[in-house]
Amino acid sequence: MDKCVVRQAIKEQKTDSIVGYELVIQSDEDSLYNPSSDSIAANAITAFLSENSTRIFHERCTFMTFTPSLLFRNTPKLFDKDKIVIQIEDNIVIHPLASILIGKYRKDGYRFAINDFQFTPKYFSMLEFADYIKIDISDKMSEENRRSLENIVEMAHGFQKEFIATGVNSRQIYDYAKELKVDYVEGNYISDAMITKTSKLEYMQGNLYQLIVEVTKEEPDVELLEQIISRDVALTYAILKMANSAYFAVRHQTASIRQAIVRVGISQIKQWVYLLSFKEGENASEEMLRTSFLRANFASALVKKIRKFPITSSDAYLLGMFSTLEYMIDATLEDILTEIPIADEVKQALISQEGDAGKLYKLILCYERAEWNEIKPLAEELGLQINVLAQLYIECVEDVREIWDTIVGAEGPTEELVQEAIGNAEENPED
Repeated sequence: MDKCVVRQAIKEQKTDSIVGYELVIQSDEDSLYNPSSDSIAANAITAFLSENSTRIFHERCTFMTFTPSLLFRNTPKLFDKDKIVIQIEDNIVIHPLASILIGKYRKDGYRFAINDFQFTPKYFSMLEFADYIKIDISDKMSEENRRSLENIVEMAHGFQKEFIATGVNSRQIYDYAKELKVDYVEGNYISDAMITKTSKLEYMQGNLYQLIVEVTKEEPDVELLEQIISRDVALTYAILKMANSAYFAVRHQTASIRQAIVRVGISQIKQWVYLLSFKEGENASEEMLRTSFLRANFASALVKKIRKFPITSSDAYLLGMFSTLEYMIDATLEDILTEIPIADEVKQALISQEGDAGKLYKLILCYERAEWNEIKPLAEELGLQINVLAQLYIECVEDVREIWDTIVGAEGPTEELVQEAIGNAEENPED
């Protein structure tokens, strides 16, 4: 069975921190959980989760909807009970064995969320088992619905349950969720809502520290420098802009990070990194940086599966990496992209989503948003199979997670290390 798999962030409304991800799985049909195919779907999804559980259930808590068949097959027990929240829908709530089935998992320590909670006896009978109540508020903005939602939120808090507003796909709905005093929000708008535009690019400190450690070695590894820089959108943009500046008076511009490192030179990079280590200001949104890194890896992996595509996998990497720049620099995307010599097809894709590269960019965005009706036609136009999309996405999630763990776990440079960087730069200006 062909299926798309995507993770959608769930954000705490008050702190803007990501508390977990909902894993959304979809087949070619309108609903994966169609009763007529529930057993078939359960078998396919159980097999898929068994193969990929370590990749998608490793970070923050994962919320996932389980059908009766999946629950009866003990599928949730594939995962650590502290890393998963079992979401249940109407097909569980009305099931004659619902309380027995859920009670068993609850006794084992699993947590539950009720999707699209309703004011009915059946739903209230499930309330004792739930930790979270989830409701799509996108189509419930009338005054009558507002009063009803306020009552549900108040009721949830009265029963010590937390409320998650889903369908938060616009600023208007986001503000509505805040007025309702929900605990968490989920939807396509969330990534943008966590961004504050700034006139300065911000760097992930873990990346910067690793860069300092490597660049201050007696013989820095250019390949490792390239890897460190290429996983940070701000560092990538900065070094390409510097390498192509008038200072170097070059005849040919470059969009290659490796060439940029060689052109700038180790001595200049040492001084550049030293200055960055003293840059003031808060870090950009971690989730946005992760998003750009994941998009870059996903785009690059997809291009390798497409025949005769107009951009290379390296170009596709920059397409994904630079897709968030407009949220990090207070300028238009057109102005930002004039500063760096990326392929015209990439610029066109980022600015207007036109051309084949634009279709690839659209596909990545639609995949993130779980817009199933848009994914299949775009994939077919690009010659990609749905099951390939799903597997590549999961592999990229795992790759990004592993690298991110390294970044976040990096310790800052010592004063001695910073001084060594200065000394090396001053003693060897021609390195």
